[in-house]
Amino acid sequence: MTEGDEKRAETLQQLMDVGRVHSGVTVMFHSAVAAKQGLNATEEKTLDLLQRHGPLTAKDLAELTGLAPASVTGLLDRLEAKGFVRRVKHPTDKRRVLVELNEDKLAELAVFFEDWARDIVEACEEFSTAELQTVIRFLSVMSERQRAAAARLTS
Repeated sequence: MTEGDEKRAETLQQLMDVGRVHSGVTVMFHSAVAAKQGLNATEEKTLDLLQRHGPLTAKDLAELTGLAPASVTGLLDRLEAKGFVRRVKHPTDKRRVLVELNEDKLAELAVFFEDWARDIVEACEEFSTAELQTVIRFLSVMSERQRAAAARLTS
């Protein structure tokens, strides 16, 4: 193994270690935010998907989350019971049902992200635009890989 190969192996191991730590603190952060509103982390992240994508079908949510369709149905039942979403008829296909956010209820969560958003902006000051672009590319690739891994586990 060359010195370059050793350095790459060491760097990949560091990346795996830091990734595990990041994953853990991310889950704990979202669990804490969700708990403030009587949600779990999956429910809170589903609201995030609906906020980013707009109204979606349960099938769309299953594809985006990698969750089994039956799990998505239970998830939506809980979110609807808590007042965060409502099921509405699709505007052009009355056989389909869309899940849409209750924006007023969702606004209650926004306050928990304001400090964190400021922290992110401040932390990004340490990095050049090119470095941030590399991080964006890396996280985009890893998100797709993790979404595919989740789908494999639920299929």
